[in-house]
Amino acid sequence: MSCPALPDGFDFTDPDVLHHRVPLPEFAALRRAEPVRWIPQRGNVAGFQDDGYWAVTRHADVKYVSTHPELFSSSVNTAIIRFNEHIERDAIDAQRLILLNMDPPEHTRVRQIVQRMFTPRAIRALEDRLRARARAIADDARRHTGTFDFVTEVACELPLQAIAELIGVPQEDRAKIFDWSNRMIAYDDPEYAITEEVGQESATEIIAYAMNMAADRKRCPAKDLVTTLVAAEDEGSLRADEFGFFVLMLAVAGNETTRNAITHGMHAFLTHPAQWELFRRERPATAAEEIVRWATPVVAFQRTATQDTELGGRRVRKGERVGLFYSSANHDPEVFEDPDVFDITRDPNPHLGFGGGGPHYCLGKSLAVLEIGLIFDAVAEAMPGLALAGEPRRLRSAWINGVKELRVGVG
Repeated sequence: MSCPALPDGFDFTDPDVLHHRVPLPEFAALRRAEPVRWIPQRGNVAGFQDDGYWAVTRHADVKYVSTHPELFSSSVNTAIIRFNEHIERDAIDAQRLILLNMDPPEHTRVRQIVQRMFTPRAIRALEDRLRARARAIADDARRHTGTFDFVTEVACELPLQAIAELIGVPQEDRAKIFDWSNRMIAYDDPEYAITEEVGQESATEIIAYAMNMAADRKRCPAKDLVTTLVAAEDEGSLRADEFGFFVLMLAVAGNETTRNAITHGMHAFLTHPAQWELFRRERPATAAEEIVRWATPVVAFQRTATQDTELGGRRVRKGERVGLFYSSANHDPEVFEDPDVFDITRDPNPHLGFGGGGPHYCLGKSLAVLEIGLIFDAVAEAMPGLALAGEPRRLRSAWINGVKELRVGVG
């Protein structure tokens, strides 16, 4: 069945689309009429030397692809659904060293090592420091007499500090990590005037910094998590380059995504004042999960079919790319009652904001949920009368639901 509500030439990965909005009406139209649809792309616009990709929009289908890595590879073309038309294939292939872009069994080996950083004990060890940091962030923001940018003054710092605490980055180096991670994902936005080459240079800086940290721990082991990952010379440790690429992934997956979830969550609260009052009064434990569902900071990742297969009634051929649109899955009415309603008491909430399950389910989910809860607790205490002072200014990106600026006032 064709989908008349989708304009000719519409591409969900066009950065101009997410620059203005998440295309929820178009996602809804596809879910109803053509839940797995071929989206043609001209020339080499995404960098993959092919003709397009399959858009997968239903919750069930996104989960199916995510949990069948033998049919749908993260490594062949990486999980990033769109680069730019000038990228060299070697640059794409190099990203297979990142955990996000690995397939089993290599993915299994590396993940078993790095998941030591995200044990309940490791996260609990961070909680008091992150709570104090969240309170300090909110207290500092409260001192503004006029309006201020919630992104830079509140949302950005706690995710950065959490990742830095986790891997032991000294305080004086943390701003560099933040700047490098920003540059890595901003190349689609002309306001930043950052080229793909600058983004690659920033990625190299992060990798080099982390590799130096790993080398230092090998020479002088410490009682920290990095040492447990890299110091032992056996199959249970990471090579220095593997640790470098792991930190590179954290800089985006752990920093950018949580920052955007917090920003979208604040905007949702300020545009749904009854929910903000409910949060201030009751602090429901379900709030963070609904914020992630509502925000869905990663709109889409991709997989590549390893063999001819069927998905959602369509024939997907070996080598074709498959886009997993988490933003659409998280608004699927077959799964969520009133999916377009922001409801912080929603329970159950089987959203796919941390991935669709399977081997690539988000390692840092518990840390992200903790950060979101801590920062909104702190904001509710320090700035209960926070008010919206302008519409969010969105990031131009092919796959990140990002906000560059959100003006608010203390009230």
